[in-house]
Amino acid sequence: MSVAPERCTREGCDGEIEDGYCNVCGMAAPASAPSAAGLAAASTGGRSSAVGGTVGSGTVGSGTVGSGATGRTGSRGTRGSRSTSIRGNLGAGLVEVPPVPYRDPSSVVLANPEVPEGKRFCAVCDRPVGRSRDGRPGRSEGFCASCGNSFSFAPKLAGGDLIAGQYRVVGCVAHGGLGWIYLARDQNVSDRWVVLKGLLDSGDQSAMAAAIAERRFLAEVEHPNIVRIYNFVEHDGAGYIVMEYVGGESLKEVRASRRAQTGEAIPVAEAIAYMLEILPALGYLHARGLLYCDFKPENAIQSEEQLRLIDLGGVRRAEDQDSDLYGTVGYQAPEVAAVGASVASDLYTVARTLAVLSFDFPGFRDEQRYAVSLPPATEIPLLARYECVHDLLLKATATDPQRRFGSAAEMAEQLLGVLRQVIAIDGGRPPSVPSRLFTGEGLTDGSAASWRDLPVPAVDTADPAAGALANLTATDPEQLKHALQAAPQTVEVTFRLARTLIDEGDYPAAQQVLAGVPAEESDDWRVQWWLAVLALAQDSPRSAQEQLKALTLDLPGELAPRLALAVAGELAARQGGQDGQDGDERLRAVARDYEIVATTDPSYASASFGLARVRLALGDRTGAGAALRRIPAASSAYAAAQIALCRAMCGELPGQPPAVDDLRAGAVALSGVRGDPQARASLRRDLLIAALAVLERDGTRADPSSQLAGVPLSLQGVRTGLEESFRELAKHAPSHEARISLVDQANRYRPRTLT
Repeated sequence: MSVAPERCTREGCDGEIEDGYCNVCGMAAPASAPSAAGLAAASTGGRSSAVGGTVGSGTVGSGTVGSGATGRTGSRGTRGSRSTSIRGNLGAGLVEVPPVPYRDPSSVVLANPEVPEGKRFCAVCDRPVGRSRDGRPGRSEGFCASCGNSFSFAPKLAGGDLIAGQYRVVGCVAHGGLGWIYLARDQNVSDRWVVLKGLLDSGDQSAMAAAIAERRFLAEVEHPNIVRIYNFVEHDGAGYIVMEYVGGESLKEVRASRRAQTGEAIPVAEAIAYMLEILPALGYLHARGLLYCDFKPENAIQSEEQLRLIDLGGVRRAEDQDSDLYGTVGYQAPEVAAVGASVASDLYTVARTLAVLSFDFPGFRDEQRYAVSLPPATEIPLLARYECVHDLLLKATATDPQRRFGSAAEMAEQLLGVLRQVIAIDGGRPPSVPSRLFTGEGLTDGSAASWRDLPVPAVDTADPAAGALANLTATDPEQLKHALQAAPQTVEVTFRLARTLIDEGDYPAAQQVLAGVPAEESDDWRVQWWLAVLALAQDSPRSAQEQLKALTLDLPGELAPRLALAVAGELAARQGGQDGQDGDERLRAVARDYEIVATTDPSYASASFGLARVRLALGDRTGAGAALRRIPAASSAYAAAQIALCRAMCGELPGQPPAVDDLRAGAVALSGVRGDPQARASLRRDLLIAALAVLERDGTRADPSSQLAGVPLSLQGVRTGLEESFRELAKHAPSHEARISLVDQANRYRPRTLT
């Protein structure tokens, strides 16, 4: 029977819905209820391209979930009952991901297993087959009119069939690239639920045996986030892979459910959490010389609070150049067709999946649009809001595989940093996490933007000179420079020497040292970092910005490059415009970078100081105060922050004198300044001078219950406080003349009395 395709309902579009997206406009299908069976939806995803001949899609897996240290519960009882709740680390402790209820295996069996005509293609020439003609329904079995190859979309197994004397078939659950997927019970192991998936469609028995023997390495794969392979069996000339059953929803279904409920895609923080679960599984495969090849939303299933990578049918050995290579248009890296799969191409599929889960991605399967590229941030509001997400996607899907992440662990590390930034942008408070790549910042007093406040790249412990550098105790710049010049010139020694020369102000020598980094190390991100620092030291912030923008793309999860970019932007803005932007526009961009760093990790005090400076320059006294209050009391910069806060609250802004509430906030900050009587007296003086101006301007009368910096908020009270402050400052005056001047000012402010 012919199945009518679902039409796109968007105005002006005549496309059809394939895999949940319109094949013309590329937009997601209108909200609708997800399919009843998670596995079924996972197996009927978009068409997959096969590099090397066969068209296939590896799409369904299945499995029991959870236990002990490995996250598995072992085999199920004869009734398939579940005695415990499956809990995982989904969300990385940073974001709550809604659980997906476990699905009873018997509920996923299809009552009428039939492949829609629109998904029937010849496995050899990829031409449509089995289609309706002249009012007659298409045949589910027959021969391709183009190449003569036989095709069959009818199930080969029926309920009740016993496979390999062990697996009793219950029925079909889905159709994938290699045929039907079946639910069965393992009669040899407690009647546990299993899934059978076709391994090879070949009448050549020797080829079948060889294929099964070659794939047996999959049975050794054991990871809590990967479906378990139990066995490989033959039945009536066909081969089957036997997998555990995973009862839940594929990420494709999760996205469809979210759209049906909210009209939107999966929140980006949750989508990132999913990828953080998948990356360790891919890293596990990569460490064993295996490539997954065809990751996409259909190939990951969430069951309760755990995510599982399913369908290992496309997994191959990294050195295998002969087997058919499966991939899906829109997810597959562009170089795979020419040079084959790699770790970099696997990570590419993760980034593409993250994009598809997070936002409507028009044309992501269209070769003429975005099949191998990303839409600009001007088209996707999410990418404009979360620049770090955009940077990560750009890096992971770079055209040159060498520019992508080098490993699943590296991508996961940066993705976790991106997640923390996303949470902060959305108003959350992620915990502070020390960077593995950078040391802490070298904050001075926060009064001005300075490259000296920036963190420093951590020493690579694998460098031959790492130990010697750690033990280098010379404090005299000349001695330090000579010691480094005499040391074996490893990469770390080179960077330390460049840093020393920049500190010393010998910029030409530092430039020469960085230019001498060996060619094989010249793409090390630290070269860009030190060139940017050198440019800042030479008062060339715009040159530094170019280096740092590239660095934020290379390290999207790190805060140090974004902090350095903000410092460069602030210095460039203060030099004046050369980029067509007005001053306030440039400062607002700088403020955004500072704010991302300050809210993601308040321990970066220089970001809060920088944000406060920029807010004040923009006339936002309240915003400046909020920035400084972020610096925690445990920070070594807390005292400096209270001083800066007091000054911000009582200082004059263009056309905006402080209000009484601002002065009260300044007095609270003053109460937190300890240990320096002269500094306290100076701040109290400035605060009370501002208060006196307010009282004289507004004619505010005394309020016996209102206090400011220890005196009544009245003309007489404030003048008394000013006299006290000037006399305290006179005690610490550096000279007799200065002391006399301060006493004169104290007398000038002393309130008039009748005695």
